[in-house]
Amino acid sequence: MIEAINEALDLKMAEDPDIIVMGEDVGYFGGVFRATAGLQEKHGKNRVFDTPISECGIIGAAVGMGAYGLRPVPEIQFADYIYPGLDQLISEAARLRYRSANDYIAPMTVRSPFGGGIFGGQTHSQSPEALFAHVAGLKTVIPATPYDAKGLLIAAIEDNDPVIFFEPKRIYNAPFTGYYDKPVEPWKKHRDSVVPEGKYSIPLGKARIAMEGDALTVLAYGTMVHVTEAVCLEKGIDAEIIDLRTIVPLDIEAIEASVEKTGKCLIVHEATRTAGFGAELSALVTERCFYHLEAPVERVTGFDTPYPHSLEWAYFPGPVRIGEALDKLMSE
Repeated sequence: MIEAINEALDLKMAEDPDIIVMGEDVGYFGGVFRATAGLQEKHGKNRVFDTPISECGIIGAAVGMGAYGLRPVPEIQFADYIYPGLDQLISEAARLRYRSANDYIAPMTVRSPFGGGIFGGQTHSQSPEALFAHVAGLKTVIPATPYDAKGLLIAAIEDNDPVIFFEPKRIYNAPFTGYYDKPVEPWKKHRDSVVPEGKYSIPLGKARIAMEGDALTVLAYGTMVHVTEAVCLEKGIDAEIIDLRTIVPLDIEAIEASVEKTGKCLIVHEATRTAGFGAELSALVTERCFYHLEAPVERVTGFDTPYPHSLEWAYFPGPVRIGEALDKLMSE
């Protein structure tokens, strides 16, 4: 996924001189996860540059660049660090088009690694996607495969609205076995592991069927797509797994079609349970598919606690908790 993201940035920068990459350590060092490696050398220090450690300043500067006519792609080093820039995102970037009656726009893509997987603890592992899904005017994208990461990032950069682009660092360097608590064969045969050369884009708001099935529907995004797929394959459950790709805009048509077919729905995400995006998904499924449901909607999520450092793998929705939810739905 790191290589796919780097390719997307390189392609777009070569194509459009108005694209600027900025953030902490993104220039000479190439970013803490190496997603911007080589870009400064290739595209110059005026277009790929390091910033002070000021997330409010990074995002505020990007808003101004977008209004001026550039297409900035700021990187926030970890999603946990994005909070000092919330006012700029919510009060400025998300509202600029509306406040100016479409005279000004903020075509910026804020990239940030999110979620657990590196034992980063409470300040390097949070999943704050629900905060941004609540803000009208922002789009929120979460890829689950290298193929999607490249195509969705290209689409996000080309979009005229501000986009929050969360990258699941637990699968940054996949294929590997760290997305699960033991080696799992299906990953080695994953059909989305090949990333084509050249430019392609994936429309924002279009979900992907990660696995077809008839027994029940699973709604997930990011790392949880792969964890759930591995559990379903191990247990032999004929689940249909919908990789949402973007939570705003949301492909509600794909969700409805799947739930109406299967009659059951499981929602899996890494973020805390209370007011997590899974709550919105559950409400939408209940509102729109009530008469097709054969059982209550189930959720498997992170816990309502600050992110634990040493207990990271217990915090993740994993094979035990997901398996229990699947068994419960299958028995109803």
